[in-house]
Amino acid sequence: MRLFLLALAFVALALPFAAQAQSPDLGAVIAQHRDQIEKPSRQSVGPVIEAIAASGPLGAALLQAWGDRLLATRKSDGLLVITAPDGDGLILTDAATGAGLGAAAEGDVTLLRPNSGVRGVISAALAGNALSDPDPKRRIEALDSLSRRADASQLALLRQALDDPDPALTARKARLERLLTIQYDPDPAARITAIESFGGDSGLDFRASLNPILTTRRVALEQVPADANIARKLSLGSDLSRDEAYAMLVADGTAPARLTSDAMRATLAQHIADGMVGGVSLAQLGDQAARDRAYTALETQGIVQPAASEAEVDAALSRYNFLDLYAEPDADVTTAARAALRGTETRIGLMQAADLSLDALSLASIYFLAAIGLAVTFGVMGVINMAHGEFIMMGAYTGYVVQQFITDKTVSLIVALPLAFAVTFAAGVALERLVIRHLYKRPLETLLATFGVSIALQQLAKNIFGTQARPLTSPAWLDGALTFNDVVSISYIRIAIFVLALVFLGLYLFIMNRTRLGLEVRAVTQNPGMAASMGISPDRINMLTFGLGSGIAGIAGVAIGLFAKVTSELGSDYIVQSFMTVVVGGVGNIWGTLAGAALIGFLQKGIEWFNPANTLAAQTYMILFIIIFIQFRPRGIIAAKGRAAGA
Repeated sequence: MRLFLLALAFVALALPFAAQAQSPDLGAVIAQHRDQIEKPSRQSVGPVIEAIAASGPLGAALLQAWGDRLLATRKSDGLLVITAPDGDGLILTDAATGAGLGAAAEGDVTLLRPNSGVRGVISAALAGNALSDPDPKRRIEALDSLSRRADASQLALLRQALDDPDPALTARKARLERLLTIQYDPDPAARITAIESFGGDSGLDFRASLNPILTTRRVALEQVPADANIARKLSLGSDLSRDEAYAMLVADGTAPARLTSDAMRATLAQHIADGMVGGVSLAQLGDQAARDRAYTALETQGIVQPAASEAEVDAALSRYNFLDLYAEPDADVTTAARAALRGTETRIGLMQAADLSLDALSLASIYFLAAIGLAVTFGVMGVINMAHGEFIMMGAYTGYVVQQFITDKTVSLIVALPLAFAVTFAAGVALERLVIRHLYKRPLETLLATFGVSIALQQLAKNIFGTQARPLTSPAWLDGALTFNDVVSISYIRIAIFVLALVFLGLYLFIMNRTRLGLEVRAVTQNPGMAASMGISPDRINMLTFGLGSGIAGIAGVAIGLFAKVTSELGSDYIVQSFMTVVVGGVGNIWGTLAGAALIGFLQKGIEWFNPANTLAAQTYMILFIIIFIQFRPRGIIAAKGRAAGA
């Protein structure tokens, strides 16, 4: 027992001395690197931070304060202190010893403010210890820091902290551990296992870890080492030109610079003496071999700089092997990385196709929503309504006006949809009653009249709302995108438009097949004379049908205005595509309109994929394709019946 007490007393006495022994170490580090601490540079601060971190808990506290911008110098004596806010003042602690220094005013110290790059280096140095911190926020910050900047020294710390109370953080730690194993583990077998564990993973972090392994450098070697990790052997002429290959030798200092024929002649002319140059008479210098001998002799005498003739260039090139070598020395590791990258590229290709399909489906739903109203007026009634785009524009402006009175974006959208239908329905009925019903048998006059109406509506919108785009803001729950992975995503607004298009498809089918109005519309469409003899008023049906098509266009305007610019020209951007959708799909058939929208949407996105920088060219090629398509199927994908078929 006495021995135990003596040992305990010895430890108690030794601890203060140990603490005092540690403090001078940190103090020495501070004194040695004071300039770098006060004015750090991201490029050179790494060794300073490593030295501070190695000094123990006091060093970790200093780094934490430095990264949080709480490290300062006391103006009175220049002492490096850690500050802690305390009301209107600060509590100071000696950064080197951890001793409390009491309170001070903010003006008594000068805070050190490292930039974001330096703070990133500090965070990476602290991350290893923070991985096991009880605070989940600190653990997340440590993982984020290691994900951005890590080195081989932190791999062991990460492996020690793989277990985590939070399953999500456990998964993140395990993934990061495998990524760091790929980059820094000295065991090739462990690296290969880590690479293969990702399978066909398409994550950017995984691809970034493979890229350094597959980095190559181009070399010229007389003898190829047996253990060289060769990516590719280069053939002169096909993979590498003679000039490029010899330039490599010159850059490596293994061959003299080339000498052109003109330069050789000029040099020889400068060294003519007694009718001779380098022991060769002037009469013989008409021969290239003689000129080479003369220049070689001058080189031997040290009169001219060494240079290579064509024969010497050929000889040098024949001696060397030109290769692309991997930076990674282990061939098995690069083989595994290549296989993984091929699998990843295949998966990315499939995901890009899926993303392109989602974009095309989204575009098709927009075209269908814009064209469904035209399918009613043009397809069912046979009226060429050039003002259809302006009804879309009216719907978008209706949504904008509603948002000026109702600030809640969700409520305003709920109010705007039926109100846009009512406004454009009334406008469509007015247009049909005042203009179109007098021109049913004259399609050319109908086209000209509705074109004039479209111009008038555009000018009216400019007079009321001005020429600048007006905002139609979507609700917060429509912000952002549904993201499946790094490649495949679709915005929530596009999803909402797709759902809205399906709703109106269902609503149209219900009206046409389950209501009396739909029955009368189909009767008038197929045989207006027989329908009139059965007591159906064709004029009333035409008026309601035109109003229905215009109302649907107004709702499409609200949906389109959520992501497009709301201007007086909004409808002009969609009128051509709407007509193409109806004509290609088949006039008078809603299923044809759906098929036409799908064809045009997928075709346009497919063409844009080949030339993404020029969407105008994509639209041009699409129109050319449709012209050719109509030559072979003039009635569209699904042929129309009734009045539209005979038009």
